[in-house]
Amino acid sequence: MCQDNPELTHCQAEEMKIANNTVVTEFILLGLTQSQDVQLLVFVLILIFYLIILPGNFLIIFTIKSDPGLTAPLYFFLGNLAFLDASYSFTVAPRMLVDFLSEKKVISYRGCITQLFFLHFLGGGEGLLLVVMAFDRYIAICQPLHYLTIMNPRACYAMLLALWLGGFVHSIIQVVLILRLPFCGPNQLDNFFCDVPQVIKLACTNTFVVELLMVFNSGLMTLLCFLGLLASYAVILCHVRRTAAEGKNKAMSTCITHVIIILLMFGPAIFIYTRPFRALPADKVVSFFHTVIFPLMNPMIYTLRNQEVKTSMKRLLSRHVVCQVDFIIRN
Repeated sequence: MCQDNPELTHCQAEEMKIANNTVVTEFILLGLTQSQDVQLLVFVLILIFYLIILPGNFLIIFTIKSDPGLTAPLYFFLGNLAFLDASYSFTVAPRMLVDFLSEKKVISYRGCITQLFFLHFLGGGEGLLLVVMAFDRYIAICQPLHYLTIMNPRACYAMLLALWLGGFVHSIIQVVLILRLPFCGPNQLDNFFCDVPQVIKLACTNTFVVELLMVFNSGLMTLLCFLGLLASYAVILCHVRRTAAEGKNKAMSTCITHVIIILLMFGPAIFIYTRPFRALPADKVVSFFHTVIFPLMNPMIYTLRNQEVKTSMKRLLSRHVVCQVDFIIRN
């Protein structure tokens, strides 16, 4: 119910604001928790992740870029996964760290929409990237003789462009739907960042149709991608079991790693976006791991199970350490 004029009905207030339907200029974030002890613990946890794992993601990118032996499409997509995950974590965690030190957690309307856009732009792009990586593994394992022909550099860059465009379309649809909603009073978001379920609930109108479109855009598509990915890796793993022992362990390890990343990426997203936008006690915890913790862990999980990347990374680090030591000795 609109708070600008309590004597007006809900519909009358909405009609008066049709020319400028956004009255709310800022949102108040209620945060992850009101407990100071828990806030301190989460602050330290996020800081550790940023100081250790985030540089690790950039090290993955640098290693793949600098090693001529890591030019296969698999490593090209892994580098992009590390970049997308690092960028995704920047949309929420830095502001969250600042808000822990602030007494009043406020974000402007435009800042909220911008955060929401990049959250779904990068998240949608990453989901499509996992689909591309599954396709890459299918061709490499099930049709190895045609791999270099199908997964040529031009095709890889075309797929990369397609997933960026797909993420943009996915995100812009949600932003446009939210921009059309009137916000005329309540401005407290029961979360630590701006996301679709919480923002929609503050609109001064019936949002049933918009929620349905959001669930279809985010929830249904996420669920279909998730089920499709699990089915594709099931096919790949069945094919691997029937092949010769040579290279079987490596293929199995790569596929299992992809499945772990898929579970980390899609599990929380399905929980958040495939149901009616009603608050549940687990929402904030799931959102925290989905937006802050898992994005930084995904590329690291993959790297720890990929011997070629680990070997190249060790070689790169040892070479730079030797150069630094030699420089110090000479000076």
